[in-house]
Amino acid sequence: MRAILFLLILSSANFFSQNLLTPQNADINPKLIQDETYEALWFTENAGTKIEIGSITTENKKLNKTDLLIRTTVKLKQAPDAKWTDSTLVKISDFAPIYHSSYNLNRDMVIKSGKDKATGYYLDKKTQKKDVIDISVAHYFDSSSYAMLIRYLPLKENYTAEISIFDYNPKSEKKGMMKAYILDTQKTEYKGKPVWVVKTNDDISNKSTTTTYYIDAATRKIVKQDMDMAGRKMSLETTQ
Repeated sequence: MRAILFLLILSSANFFSQNLLTPQNADINPKLIQDETYEALWFTENAGTKIEIGSITTENKKLNKTDLLIRTTVKLKQAPDAKWTDSTLVKISDFAPIYHSSYNLNRDMVIKSGKDKATGYYLDKKTQKKDVIDISVAHYFDSSSYAMLIRYLPLKENYTAEISIFDYNPKSEKKGMMKAYILDTQKTEYKGKPVWVVKTNDDISNKSTTTTYYIDAATRKIVKQDMDMAGRKMSLETTQ
């Protein structure tokens, strides 16, 4: 009886542990990944009125048979000459992280992903303080890529998951290994086309920000995002 009970407990533990997605078990579909460039308009909501505050251009490019470059460029209407550019390099087969860089007016950041460590630096341009990044890691996705990763997962009705991610922000108490969460997945229509509606949050915001992705069921392109940040609402709407 004890042996049977032990096996049942072990089987249950294995079952639940499979819910934590890592590059080793995420089961993404690399065939869905294509070279593409698209723009999304960025809106904030004030007293029920949508106000355009900028745009985000996303480029996905296969550099070779194994590596995918994800580059985003943010332009704000109030600062048209200032660009915020993030570049992330991942493996096409499983989205395992390789490299991430982020440059804007406030800070520069570079992170190289190794098997056991994430290394690099974070430079605060206002104070000129430079932090060296050297953190132990294991089986994770870079936080900058997990939104893109969701597009290629085996989505279905009521699909939920936890995602192992790495994030670095010296101004936050939380940095290093943490989790993102797929809270719910439903199929509906958006502008006459079937879409997956995927609701998420993460430990980066202490689960206080909820992002809902509208993903074209056929092409897996993100056509819209809704963000609720503790009552403050924003959205991104793809223009093409």
